Amino acid sequence: MAFDLPTQIGYDSDHPLSKGEVGKVGVAIDSLEDMEVLFDGIPLDKVSTSMTINAPASVLLAMYIVVAEKQGVSVEKLNGTIQNDILKEYIARGTYIFPPEPSMRLITDTFEYCSKNVPNWNTISISGYHIREAGATAVQEVAFTLADGIAYVEAAIRAGLDVDEFAPRLSFFFNSHNDLFEEVAKFRAARRVWAYIMRERFGAKNPKSWMLRFHTQTAGSTLTAQQPDNNIIRVTIQALAAVLGGTQSLHTNSRDEALALPTEEAVRIALRTQQIIAYESGVAETVDPLAGSYYIESLTDRIEKEALQYLKHIDDLGGAVKAIEQGYIQKEIQDSAYQWQMDVEKGERIIVGLNKFQIEEKPPKGLLRVDPAVGERQKERLSALRARRNNNMVISALASLRNTARGTENLMFPILDAVRAYATLGEICEVLREEFGEYQPNVMF
Repeated sequence: MAFDLPTQIGYDSDHPLSKGEVGKVGVAIDSLEDMEVLFDGIPLDKVSTSMTINAPASVLLAMYIVVAEKQGVSVEKLNGTIQNDILKEYIARGTYIFPPEPSMRLITDTFEYCSKNVPNWNTISISGYHIREAGATAVQEVAFTLADGIAYVEAAIRAGLDVDEFAPRLSFFFNSHNDLFEEVAKFRAARRVWAYIMRERFGAKNPKSWMLRFHTQTAGSTLTAQQPDNNIIRVTIQALAAVLGGTQSLHTNSRDEALALPTEEAVRIALRTQQIIAYESGVAETVDPLAGSYYIESLTDRIEKEALQYLKHIDDLGGAVKAIEQGYIQKEIQDSAYQWQMDVEKGERIIVGLNKFQIEEKPPKGLLRVDPAVGERQKERLSALRARRNNNMVISALASLRNTARGTENLMFPILDAVRAYATLGEICEVLREEFGEYQPNVMF
């Protein structure tokens, strides 16, 4: 599930800052009612649902759980994933709400709740994808992603959780770029480093705790608006690299995503790319097929060594959260992004169709546009909900949430109660904004 921007930053569809963004890059979820509509007729014990949501992940998960309750489904049978990776929002993406400390509390509260109540749920997908999209190198993608992973594991242990209880449910999300061999080596190095961290640093005994389970998406930042059909080839190379590197699941971007949201035809080509690789190429028939290649092994060793050097420096700064607060990680990415752009503009890095092999092109036709009426209909639904719900129950539930936020008890329980009362996402997040404050980034140049 992809969510629209207002949902991602905890605003209801009728908030002034939501104007023009409702329903554009994903579904608008204002309340439990929207989640009920979304999953109407879909038995939640028969599907696995992945939600790309971070700052308000606990609220969206609570809505999903309550929909399951209303369907008569035991929450113990729920399968799925929430991204729930707030550190990469501070580093690269920007859809944060609260400062790091309360955000980490929300994440560890989710870990604790799910370990006891929703045991098959993946409570975090630690993301390097957005870090790479912001301009990081392959080495930086590995290092900064695993640094975030270390911070989450440490926070969970401080909260009293046993590493072998929650670590097997951790998952990762990586990018796949154009340099095929470097990307294969990157995935291999990431697996090595994470296994070492979990065994040696955290003393994990369960082999499943050592595993780097990861999803991969092809690199949106490599797609060009010029000669968009070239993007089909780019995506194919990137997808092949991910498969050769051992990804557990894969998303292939569509040819027209540098221009607009993808059309159905473009999405079908992206899907067929995966299917041809899976069913016709033979590359998925064996594990780690490039192992033993001198070039691949030397690349893997280099990426591992350089990633460990970064991790040592981040540890010296006090860990990922401190490194983010000091602007170190952001500055490293900015420098890499600047260097990449300079190489493109000087022609030292060739981008086919962009700075070499250009042609005259007509303006693109048939691009997807979201109907503005979608936003108006969503606001009408929200207004009707507020008029018919029991607002006394909402007020009581939000007051309980506020009291819990001021203490140390698990926030998932009052969030669930607020969701059951049909408090909106914006109302829940506003209470937490008032108690926790809003994150204000340090601008680094």
